[in-house]
Amino acid sequence: MDRLSALHTTFNPSALEPLATLPEWALFKTAGQAAPLQVSQLRLIQAAGLTLDQSAQHASTALDQAAEALLHARQFPVWRERLLAGQMVNPTEDRAAWHSQLRSNHPVADVACERERLLRFVERANRDYRWHNIVHIGIGGSDWGVRLAVSAFGYANMRRTVRFVANIDGHAVQGGLAGLDPRNTLIVVASKSFSTAETLQNGQRAIEWLRASGIANPFEQVVAITARPDKAREWGVSDQHIFRLWDWVGGRFSMWSAVSLTTALAVGPDVVTGMLAGAAAMDDHFAQAPIHQNAPVQMALSGLVNRSVLGYGSLNLAPYDFRLANLVPYVQQLDMESLGKSVTHSGQPAGVHTGPAVWGMPGTDAQHTFFQWLHQGTDGAPVDFIACQHADHGWPDHHRRLLANCLAQREALLRGKSLDSALTESRADELGEDDTRWLAKHKVHAGGRPSNLIVLPRLTPETLGALLALYEHKIFVQGVLWGINPFDQWGVEYGKVLAKGIQGALAGTGVHGDHDASTSHWVHRWASHTQ
Repeated sequence: MDRLSALHTTFNPSALEPLATLPEWALFKTAGQAAPLQVSQLRLIQAAGLTLDQSAQHASTALDQAAEALLHARQFPVWRERLLAGQMVNPTEDRAAWHSQLRSNHPVADVACERERLLRFVERANRDYRWHNIVHIGIGGSDWGVRLAVSAFGYANMRRTVRFVANIDGHAVQGGLAGLDPRNTLIVVASKSFSTAETLQNGQRAIEWLRASGIANPFEQVVAITARPDKAREWGVSDQHIFRLWDWVGGRFSMWSAVSLTTALAVGPDVVTGMLAGAAAMDDHFAQAPIHQNAPVQMALSGLVNRSVLGYGSLNLAPYDFRLANLVPYVQQLDMESLGKSVTHSGQPAGVHTGPAVWGMPGTDAQHTFFQWLHQGTDGAPVDFIACQHADHGWPDHHRRLLANCLAQREALLRGKSLDSALTESRADELGEDDTRWLAKHKVHAGGRPSNLIVLPRLTPETLGALLALYEHKIFVQGVLWGINPFDQWGVEYGKVLAKGIQGALAGTGVHGDHDASTSHWVHRWASHTQ
């Protein structure tokens, strides 16, 4: 039985077919087009210690009813059960996507063992005052989550110096190693497949750096985190320094695994355990909360309206917390690598707009960078505002100003400014009537921009873990609704294949191949400078 047939034995055909073909989609689309922004109604959802405010999203009773019918047609409860039970939900790779198991309060034996091994490793390192410096080498999912956790909880003080090396650009590894004492440096190499070109090449440079510094056995200072321990052993890493991943852990979901070793060494194992606990609480909420009070489901549905009904091409993230700067690229990868698809499970065109472009920057920096476009640009974008009710510094006026800006920008995007309001404002400048009307037109805001507000009581490992799991599950639900597989990334793989051939041509060890005119030009030109 092929993989799609295996899914068909569990799901009815409408659960796998293009969304645009379903009568439930037609009803949802009509209801979404008619649903207003309910500016006078408060819509709050409590989830795993977070508060989701959807008061600035399009909503109506008809839309709620159409959404429930669409979820039923897509057999969402079956998909959710399969996801959380570790059953196959990634048919193109014939895999589960069981990252929720990594943070379970009652993990399977293998997961519990690796969790305990990680904690023991960190305890020994702390007890023996080892490794003043950590160089974390990984890319994508083996990098962004660790960067986020370390910056969120180590922004003011870290137990060890941490450098991140991801890019294949030699300047990245050169800068990552510069100024460190090799005798007190641990190299952490994170690659699920242990074949990621950037990671292995940067890892080799780090090992050469250790060896050139007179360290007889550099692999005593190298840790590998991978689903292919055999390849790590061939590379020279000892079993004691290999931490295991599993095929059912997607790279962009791997921060819940031993990839968090660097986090534990840099900001403490309590951060790791707290994030696991927060994510597990969100897993429970996602599994048990009714649809109308299920935060990931409701975020997914409003995102579906914004993208596939109203046609917004992007989603802006605006975390009003300096410590969450790396949340933007983390969610960007999570969302765009998962939902950047145009083909359904059955291999047919999706027929509707799928995953949006995700971008952003922390407030208030964002207000001085691109909020003008959000307010008065021709396209606009929905915004996820994220704020912490309480700060962890000692300057309350700073935090009041930060929160005031968050609420004010959200309200301005929602309410806009009419021409009459702009005229009244401009007349206060005591200009002539013609100049007043001319200037007022420049001050008009369309308003009506949808947004979410996600409130954390304060930034803790538990609330950050819950926030990340909220986005994971939202993306999963949108994959179910769009009928696409959010757990593969074949588009990226194609570019990697092309890069191998071009790399050989640049090095003079391969043929130039059949390329377009521009690529051929630069291959010929650069080959003479890189050999």
